[in-house]
Amino acid sequence: MKRFWVVGGIYADTGFDRITEGGREERIGPFSDYAAAKAAWQKRAWETVDNANARFRIEEEGGEPCYWVVGGPYCDTHFNEPAAGGGEEWHGPFEDYNTAKMEWSRRAWSTVDDAMCRYRIEKLVKGEHPQTHAKAAARAGSRR
Repeated sequence: MKRFWVVGGIYADTGFDRITEGGREERIGPFSDYAAAKAAWQKRAWETVDNANARFRIEEEGGEPCYWVVGGPYCDTHFNEPAAGGGEEWHGPFEDYNTAKMEWSRRAWSTVDDAMCRYRIEKLVKGEHPQTHAKAAARAGSRR
């Protein structure tokens, strides 16, 4: 059975390599499906939106991991619904988090002046198709 966790916290700096004051990353969950984890991720991300050192991600237990950069333009700054004409963009897979982070950084900086655009890194299990997660997230968004 798959389990999903929301992992992150307040980091010492925007390198997001070390939690502030030597603490540990928060682990919220487990959740039995991606949609529930994404809802918890959005809640925690919005609670810390004004802190540039805050970062959260979704992790899936089991299997060999791969990473995707997900996002693009959205309808509003709640970042729940992609802009008209398309869904969320999925770029990857990347073998490790640091490679995905470089792609995330490239995409985030290329859209830094667009308040309606946002990207995040998703950790999946190799062989899983990202559309499975995109559809689950869309269903969760439609229930709000």
